[in-house]
Amino acid sequence: MASEKVETVIVGNYVEMEREEGDPKLGKSKLSKLFWHGGSVYDAWFSCASNQVAQVLLTLPYSFSQLGMASGIIFQLFYGLMGSWTAYLISVLYVEYRTRKEREKVDFRNHVIQWFEVLDGLLGKHWRNVGLFFNCTFLLFGSVIQLIACASNIYYINDNLDKRTWTYIFGACCATTVFIPSFHNYRVWSFLGLIMTTFTAWYLTIASLVHGQVEGVKHSGPAQMVLYFTGATNILYTFGGHAVTVEIMHAMWKPQKFKLIYLIATLYVLTLTLPSASAVYWAFGDLLLNHANALSLLPRTGFRDTAVILMLIHQFITFGFACTPLYFVWEKFIRMHDTKSMFKRAIARLPVVIPIWFLAVIFPFFGPINSTVGSLLVSFTVYIIPALAHMVTFASASARENAVERPPSFIGSWAGLYTMNIFVVVWVLIVGFGFGGWASILNFIRQVDTFGLFTKCYQCPPHKA
Repeated sequence: MASEKVETVIVGNYVEMEREEGDPKLGKSKLSKLFWHGGSVYDAWFSCASNQVAQVLLTLPYSFSQLGMASGIIFQLFYGLMGSWTAYLISVLYVEYRTRKEREKVDFRNHVIQWFEVLDGLLGKHWRNVGLFFNCTFLLFGSVIQLIACASNIYYINDNLDKRTWTYIFGACCATTVFIPSFHNYRVWSFLGLIMTTFTAWYLTIASLVHGQVEGVKHSGPAQMVLYFTGATNILYTFGGHAVTVEIMHAMWKPQKFKLIYLIATLYVLTLTLPSASAVYWAFGDLLLNHANALSLLPRTGFRDTAVILMLIHQFITFGFACTPLYFVWEKFIRMHDTKSMFKRAIARLPVVIPIWFLAVIFPFFGPINSTVGSLLVSFTVYIIPALAHMVTFASASARENAVERPPSFIGSWAGLYTMNIFVVVWVLIVGFGFGGWASILNFIRQVDTFGLFTKCYQCPPHKA
């Protein structure tokens, strides 16, 4: 009976919003509702699956060349499950925070709840500040990575311009995401994004198998500790795409139904990443050590050009996913978040894009930057902080007794939950941040020493006249 009351409180405003969106007086057509206004479980699943794989799909074969086949597969399965676990923790904390606030009659009708606000409401300003720093910095560099990926991919179709010039062009294109109000409006983009990555993943798999192994192929990984932990951290980054979990949940009509969505999305993503990374590594082996983008090794065909174009569109979508929470933070900072005019909000958002654009030009290291961001930022943002926050939030007996979401019985109730959380914190702190940070920074410095900052064309083959 109590749980039913809680559900009513949680869902109340979403039901009202759904009616409001469907009011014909608002001038919203059925077509607009179909493509634009998504708040269902399916929308959330598409958003999670589409956002999770993104351009990392093209760097996973590179990680396999650093890790070796066996370790590559094991780390994908391991971090996929670990990422799903911490996404579940974030969802529990969101529901706990929202329930407490709505019992206090707080209305979130014109306000998007974000992760740092959840930490603030449950644990205080110090947790808020730490969460805000790591989340914003990760999303900033996540957006940077999408721009670098755009330039890296388009170069394999048109090399008349260098990658740096393409970065300028796509920076301007991605700036148009300022006009997308929230994750509530990503319905059609999330759906198309997943189709695009599915096509690209199976293209990589089939094309590599058809191509066969290159002459004298070698599979020497793992050969160096630095490369091994760099590759492992890139996979940590791959399954750490849930820095936007709270915003995706907030876009749902019934956010308490989020629980298993991320796990199911991860299982689907594994059907894309495991075959593609394994097939490309099998075909090209150690050549991938100097080709962070898997598309660079496959011969140019209509299918490859299609994969490049689809990934370009998808990277635009993923840029929006990574940048939208930053837009929200900036809007709140300059007190524009409650403004109903989308045009005014879009203009106010533009300053967020400028540093992203600039950083993509400075550090165009496709592949190595993923591992560096994974070890230094993702490790805390989506693994360590959620696990610690969950343990501290429910440390007292009264908090556990009154928890909105109780631990599932199959993990051993609260004792099992705390055991899993401690394992996540210790593992990621030592392996992800410690060894991964050491290896990724060393590898990143090597790229700077080899290619230099502001390099015009990272890992480009000699230009043919």
